[in-house]
Order: sequence, then C-alpha cells, then structure tokens
Amino acid sequence: MNRKKVLLIATGGTIASKKSENGLKPQLSPHELMKYIPQAESFCEIETFELLNIDSSNMEPSHWQQMVSTIKAYYDKFDGFVIAHGTDTMAYTAAALSYMIQNSQKPIVITGAQKPIDMEITDAKSNLTDSFLYAADDASQGVQIVFDGKVIAGTRAKKVRSKSYNAFSSIDFPCLATIQDHHIMRYLPMLPDTKEVRFYEKMDENIYLMKLVPGIRPKLLQHIFENYDSIVVESFGVGGIPKSMQKEFFLLCQKYPDKTVVMATQVAHEGSDMTVYEVGHDMKKYCRFLESYDMTLESVLAKLMWILGNRDALDGSIEELFYQKINYDIIFKKNLE
Repeated sequence: MNRKKVLLIATGGTIASKKSENGLKPQLSPHELMKYIPQAESFCEIETFELLNIDSSNMEPSHWQQMVSTIKAYYDKFDGFVIAHGTDTMAYTAAALSYMIQNSQKPIVITGAQKPIDMEITDAKSNLTDSFLYAADDASQGVQIVFDGKVIAGTRAKKVRSKSYNAFSSIDFPCLATIQDHHIMRYLPMLPDTKEVRFYEKMDENIYLMKLVPGIRPKLLQHIFENYDSIVVESFGVGGIPKSMQKEFFLLCQKYPDKTVVMATQVAHEGSDMTVYEVGHDMKKYCRFLESYDMTLESVLAKLMWILGNRDALDGSIEELFYQKINYDIIFKKNLE
C-alpha cells in the first residue's frame, strides 16, 4: 500500500524559532524542522514548502490567502497538508481556512508549539509528529488544529493559555479526536464529504471589533459606522448595549442599514442570547443585527470576512450565510429558530 503524501507548509512561529539578541525569532526552514522528527517519514511521504517565516502576531488575511493559493495549487498532488504556525493567531487562521477551503476530503492540519523545536524540552516534536500522523490517516478530512494530543475543529478552537502546553481548548464542543502513543482515538466519526472542494481567496478585512467596557461612551461610534463594512460588538455576558450608548447606537443602525452588525460576547463559553435581559431585548427589538450565539469570536470575524469578501460568488443573504453551519461553527440550531 502506498504511503500518503503530505505537504508541510511552514509559516514561522515559535516552533521554528531560535534565540536572537532580542528574543525568539522564526529562523528554521521546514527542511530543518523535519530533521527533528525523522520518525514521521515512517508513516507518510513528506515534502516541504516555506511560505512564510514570521511571528504569528504579524499574521494577516493576505497571508491566509497565500495559504489557500498554495493548498489549491498542490491539492491534487498531495493527500494531506500540515501547516506549521505560531500559536498566537492560530485559532484565527484555523477559522479563516475553515471558510476559505470548504468540502475538503483531504485533511488540512494546523499545528505549532509553545517552545521551539530545537530546545531540549519542547512540545514541538510531538505536535508536529501527531499532525503528520493525523494528516496521513484515511478518516481525516477538513480543517483542524492538532495540538497537545487533541484534534480540534478549526472553528471551535481558542488559545486559552499563553505558556502551557495545553494552550488550546475546543469551546463548547468536544474534541474530534485525541492522539496518544501514535494512536488516533476518534470521538466524532467524520462522514465522507461528497461535495466538490471549494476554494475562496477573497477576504474583506474592513471589520471593526468594538469591545465594551464599563463606562464606555459613544465618541467613536459615528467614525466606526462610517468607515467599516461590518461592526462586531463584543458585549458583556449574553449580550446587550449599555444605556450610555444606546441612543447613538440605535440612530446609527437606522442611518446605516446596510452595515452588518453582529452582537458577540466577551465570555468564552455558552454564547450570546440577547432576549434574556432588558438591555439586550430592547436593542434587538429596535435594531437589526445578527447574534454570534455559540460561535467563537475568531469564527465570527473570519466568517464575516469570508461572506463580505465573496458576496458575488455566494447564494443567500448575509444573514442566511452567517447562520449556515460550516465545520461545526454553530452548534445549537434551536437558538436560531
């Protein structure tokens, strides 16, 4: 039986970093990364491609477009893809690629590390090895993060720890699988995707994230509504607009009816529901906007960029597209009825 062919796409990050005068800096090539895990060649045939070599804090939507273009160009040649990435923006990239590459029957795995691969004690070797193991498995498909022995759907991941090896959690959704001692234990069986793979290379990044804080005033609201295609409000609890800015917010929603406004929450778990409290109920009654419900903030932002960037190629209204379930991004459909 032929071994699976997997392409390693390197983008930099901690996993490829070495010490410099000013701290850790991505320096290792993908070929150098592979020297630390020669055992991976025993279960798949690996080729490497250096796309970027940046700190993931510098990751931008244009870089996501480069990743999609690369995978599209090599899609027919390889059975799976592993992207080595920095951890700081990994959840954003995983969410973005979930929308930009849909119906993939081949796995697109994103991984990285909390410590560089050239350190004596590091999580990089196990994370990268596990990623190749998962990418070479017949039952794997779609976009996932593989990290610390967990397989997380690309739209459900969030970085919850800045230093520990268990940096990522799957928010309000079980991990798809765990990997231990080179064995994949799947919790959710993946049904083979029969649709043709779709690649989307446009993203509208003209989106503003407004985080509410106690005492916030509406000074910048006019500027925000004037200059951005979409506004995501990161509200308190289950969602709402404080009285200090309700009037101005309402007037601007009426003045700019074509703007896409989404109410999200600062709370990591259990999502939004603006019908619970008066501060949310009244605004939802008089203003037209969407709710994130149980979507992660990373998925909300990435999905809006995808929708607004590909309006001409997509069927349905912005609202219909926003609530279309993609790679487990919305779980509790009953909230949407």
